[in-house]
Amino acid sequence: MNIESIKDCYGCGVCATVCPRDIIGISLNVLGFYEPVILDSSQCIDCGLCCEVCSYLHDELSLQKVEIHSCAAWSKEKAVRQKCSSGGVSFEVGRILINKGYKVCGVRYNTEINRAEHYIASTVEELIPSIGSKYIQSYTVDGFKAIDRKQKYLVTGTPCQIDSFRRYIRKFKKEENFILMDFFCHGVPSMLMWKKYIKEVKKTIGKITYLSWRNKVINCHDMKTMIIDNEKIDWHDSYNLLVKGEKGYYNSRLSQGDVFYRLFLSDTCLGKACYEKCKFKYDRSSADIRIGDLWGRMYKHNEDGVSAAVAFTQRGWELLHECNLEIVEHSFDVVAEGQMKEMPICDELYKRMKILLQRDDLDINQIYRQLLIALKYRKVMNRLKHPVRTMKNILKKIGK
Repeated sequence: MNIESIKDCYGCGVCATVCPRDIIGISLNVLGFYEPVILDSSQCIDCGLCCEVCSYLHDELSLQKVEIHSCAAWSKEKAVRQKCSSGGVSFEVGRILINKGYKVCGVRYNTEINRAEHYIASTVEELIPSIGSKYIQSYTVDGFKAIDRKQKYLVTGTPCQIDSFRRYIRKFKKEENFILMDFFCHGVPSMLMWKKYIKEVKKTIGKITYLSWRNKVINCHDMKTMIIDNEKIDWHDSYNLLVKGEKGYYNSRLSQGDVFYRLFLSDTCLGKACYEKCKFKYDRSSADIRIGDLWGRMYKHNEDGVSAAVAFTQRGWELLHECNLEIVEHSFDVVAEGQMKEMPICDELYKRMKILLQRDDLDINQIYRQLLIALKYRKVMNRLKHPVRTMKNILKKIGK
């Protein structure tokens, strides 16, 4: 028994990590999402470990006894708060655990091959590349395989990656060595879409040397030390993608029509499992700690960034209070305001996007224009389904 028949799964890579014969690979499928591949089925010993740790094959969460503690939180260190996507909770958790002798398995962006990937950080300096959100699916295998289960780690990732990883460490009775952290996840977009986007960006700035999905400053002169101009972006508007290349900078914001964010947040190019099998939205998690942006009304006038932090275990809650954080306790509804409560809907636009992404003759801007046409068509059809409401709106406009 193995995962040979599994397609369109979460792509978490834990099956490849646990395989004792090392015959499971993780590669991109035709739609640009990671999924497992049996490299040599003749070597399989039918141990079943890959299926045991696979979150996709289980309906229930791996963390059964959940206790929810929720708060707003932010780093007490101004420089950390400025560099991080929101309030800097993830970095502060990583920093204190490294100082306690833990290592961190986090995510950084590899500019050489333009992918997000898990890696091991043993020092605070090595942790810095993990700062900030990465709005693409990460490749986990090298990072997860580098973990020594006898040592202590903080492991961060998407909720589905973390759910599978908890199954993995529980199988080997090593949960006490690990702190697990996930985040409020919107879903993962197709790597085909990301590669088309990057291809267009490179035409302007050449080979990419640095990338930030949630940049809080407009001009950065020195990416390594973050020497910056004083011009700052309101963190509520920080869907601001900053790319440094050999020939200059590329800076694009959602509020100004950035194509990547428009496609990602339109829910038209996510993985199939995000629409059909996600069981991790809102208050459903197998992590010790879940983080995210606190988008709600409570902190709408805050200009520096506030993290939503939720502990699902007492261990996670105690750890948050050990960090260099300002913590303000709130009810979960306040902390999770604005976060997705259910899976996105898979409709005709998604089916259309699957076709467009696979066309080599279309660049990212052409695909976006095609999507806009489809969106307008859907809007017209929705109006036709509600003729009374449509007529009332027309009459109102005529009255004006």
